[in-house]
Amino acid sequence: MPDTNLPSRMTGHGEVIDTQAPIGDEVKTTTCYMCACRCGIKVHLKDGRVRYIEGNPDHPVNRGVLCGKGSAGIMTQYAPARLRAPLKRVGPRGSGEFAEISWAEAMEIATGWLGHVRRTDPKRLAFFTGRDQSQSLTGFWAAQFGTPNFAAHGGFCSVNMAAGGLYTIGGSFWEFGEPDWELAKYFVMFGVAEDHDSNPIKIGLGKLKARGAKFVSVNPVRTGYSAIADEWVGIRPGTDGLFIMAIMHELLRTDRVDLDFLVRYTNAAWLVVRNPGGADDGLFARDADGKPLAWDRIAGAPVDAATAEMQPAIVGDYTLPDGRKAVPVFQLMAERYLGAEYAPEAVAERCGIDAARIRRLANEIADIAFKETITLDVPWTDALGRRHETMVGRPIAFHAMRGISAHSNGFHTCRALHLLQMLLGAVDTPGSWRYKSPFPRPIPPGPGPAGKTTAPNTPIAGNLLAFPHGPDDLLVDDNGTPLRIDHAFSWEAPLGLHGMMHTVIGNAGAEDPYSIDTLFMFMANMAWNSAMNPLEIIRILTEQKADGEYRIPHVIYADAYFSETVPYADLILPDTTYLERWDAISLLDRPIGNAHGPGDSIRQPVIKPDRDVRPFQDVLIELGARLGLPAFTKEDGTPRFKDYPDYIVNHQRMPGIGPLAGWRGEDGSKKGVGEPNKDQLQRYIENGCFWKHHLTPEQSYFKQANRAYLDEAKAMGLMGAANQIVMQIWSEPLQKFRLAAQGHGAKQPPAHLRKRVETYCDPLPIWYAPLEQAGHDTTPYPLSAVTQRPMAMYHSWGSMNAWLRQIHGANRLYMARSTATAQGIAQDDWVWVESRNGRVKGQVTLMEGVNPDTVWTWNAIGKRSGAWQLSEDSPESAKGFLLNHVISEWLPAQEGFRGANADPVTGQAAWYDLRVSVTRCAPEEIAETAPHPSTLKSPPNMPAVPLIIREPGK
Repeated sequence: MPDTNLPSRMTGHGEVIDTQAPIGDEVKTTTCYMCACRCGIKVHLKDGRVRYIEGNPDHPVNRGVLCGKGSAGIMTQYAPARLRAPLKRVGPRGSGEFAEISWAEAMEIATGWLGHVRRTDPKRLAFFTGRDQSQSLTGFWAAQFGTPNFAAHGGFCSVNMAAGGLYTIGGSFWEFGEPDWELAKYFVMFGVAEDHDSNPIKIGLGKLKARGAKFVSVNPVRTGYSAIADEWVGIRPGTDGLFIMAIMHELLRTDRVDLDFLVRYTNAAWLVVRNPGGADDGLFARDADGKPLAWDRIAGAPVDAATAEMQPAIVGDYTLPDGRKAVPVFQLMAERYLGAEYAPEAVAERCGIDAARIRRLANEIADIAFKETITLDVPWTDALGRRHETMVGRPIAFHAMRGISAHSNGFHTCRALHLLQMLLGAVDTPGSWRYKSPFPRPIPPGPGPAGKTTAPNTPIAGNLLAFPHGPDDLLVDDNGTPLRIDHAFSWEAPLGLHGMMHTVIGNAGAEDPYSIDTLFMFMANMAWNSAMNPLEIIRILTEQKADGEYRIPHVIYADAYFSETVPYADLILPDTTYLERWDAISLLDRPIGNAHGPGDSIRQPVIKPDRDVRPFQDVLIELGARLGLPAFTKEDGTPRFKDYPDYIVNHQRMPGIGPLAGWRGEDGSKKGVGEPNKDQLQRYIENGCFWKHHLTPEQSYFKQANRAYLDEAKAMGLMGAANQIVMQIWSEPLQKFRLAAQGHGAKQPPAHLRKRVETYCDPLPIWYAPLEQAGHDTTPYPLSAVTQRPMAMYHSWGSMNAWLRQIHGANRLYMARSTATAQGIAQDDWVWVESRNGRVKGQVTLMEGVNPDTVWTWNAIGKRSGAWQLSEDSPESAKGFLLNHVISEWLPAQEGFRGANADPVTGQAAWYDLRVSVTRCAPEEIAETAPHPSTLKSPPNMPAVPLIIREPGK
């Protein structure tokens, strides 16, 4: 062998590495929490410390695959940024001056503040959580406390996606549905962040590529998933809805739609009353029992739309027996999208996509759907009793996420994509997009939101985050003023299903509609990357009134790490890491079900904390007992639950239904519904910390109308009735809001919001320019600017992780090379990014794979100096930057109305509507990024900032 001067162990003649040597002395299963994917993991331990984390090959989510985030969980566990003990502020807010206190004192303080609020005016508590996975507990606790002011992360992430789907097809993308990875022949992905659902998507894309299916990515940026797409469509941000509607135009124009699917499974044949100016205009024609009507062409009369044996008309004008005029939904849809404004030529320039290319893509989609139909020899019976000998599918699948959701026109864009699916007959059919159990749900699911009235020491009955059916369900007073501090479920955001976390602090600062006493946050980094315009949030949190009291008197914050928000709280309740606690990934919240059946999972503590910290769920349950919340105390006033594991096993939201669906009943033999089982958690542990129910082949598709599936779903408590779920092309709830804006009904919007509600609560999807861009002169700001979540980070959760920091230690502003060259900007130049809200400084990287009118950066990489126990001059703070600083939380002034920079239907934060200019920095301006707030002071007794962080034992 030639002398290569390599170390002997590299030549094979020296040390032999034993790749089978035991890593540790114990292995425990649990569920990953390095993102929201909820993969199953195996944690290898040695001497009680984590040594290695791998994927669990038996787990239904990831089947053994684990991403870099999951593997790096060991460095999150041992990060020096972990909070060590409860803290009480002893200096001014923002000073970082804290004293360590005992848990007894911390709980006394929290109980005192919260108890006063509950005894006097419960709505003065605002309880908002970040991307936690126990919202069924936190929301229930808030209702028991008696405050309507609860919400979580979804309002500034993806509520447009959820609301658009739940009000249209009874499900949605990602957590509520997935592509048929095994059978799809053509896959179109819109704006999916690289960190979302990454392992299942990577597994699925591998299957698609292996089978030769075409993958089309519609995204302004070509990274991550888009980088392996067969075709990348670099669309302009905020124009996806136009692009989708142009494809619908082409399908309708060329008569390439699945009429049988539309008639059987959607409301395409339902009759809509046409009575311009009338109180019933745009509502469905119904019989005496309230059932929607369709026009039977054979009988020449309206009949119950759920009549199995009829031939409904889908076009035409008809006269009802009472003399009113009505037309089928399909005709209204066709009239709109066949309009010239949706032709490819009309939308091409705004979308940045050639008209010929739009037509080609529409033709390819139709060819796959109608020329390459999949037929499975699986007999099934539908909800109306019709027997089908086969399952016929259109093998065209779609997937979408935050990229099309985080716009002020995102709700209608999401709805439009679902209409496109319905036109193709590509909802829960072989090869298309499929519901994840426990979806589909009725449209809309359940009653409206609770919280219309509040009273001292009185729980609120019902769900705080629920589903309005019309104006009567809104949370507004007689004058139309919002009853919630965030204005969700008001005329400003009628379908604010996930709340509006991004407006809470701003509204509290303005006392709009009232002041709050206590802001209680969990895992919500609202003083930095979880805020639009974070310096304004910091200003409000530190603002003092004339009497010296803070504008928000009390701030309680629970987190496991020293984030940028910690210095702005008065009381810190330190949480455990995900490897140190119990969790329930519940069917009551966002479970791990997939298209093959429902499922849920748990986290179990695999190691013991080495700090004076407690699981937040335990803290919340103890606070519930201390405050005397009825569901958390027994009749004699003693605590009902010992801790969170006790709650998981014994709490029942309704008889037989609790946080976990597996191994219910005294002997563990029941699923979905059954009495509490004292051994339930042990059964989960023995099964790898998850439970999975597998659907039969007969139940696997057409779940919205599949008798076998619907019956079992009802028996398992997944839905209240086994009725067919009819997908909604025309949305009657939206029309009811529009009618109210036109002056009908007892509850109407205030005058300054009437035009807004009438315009945006359209029962058919519409497209309009993003509100921020329409509200001011964008000429000085020619570029769209968006943030992406990198595959190796999730929100700011990886900020303290030594391994992941090596991948993304600092972020750049990415520009199209052609755009930069035209402006005289070169690789590595420092630039100012300026918007109507301010400017931020960063460094440029040039690339080809980005829409030329768009710049972008990674989200949450830029950190405030001193936070996360990073060195003061860490690359995250010296070179990293946060685009949030130039995003306004409010729209440009609108005749005195201070509207949130959000979707007008759902209230979703419109992060991606941002327009900016980019200019080179002057030589004397090139230094650290800006704005660069002062370095944060570490809490007491935190470990020194290490020069090198190693895994334990190294």
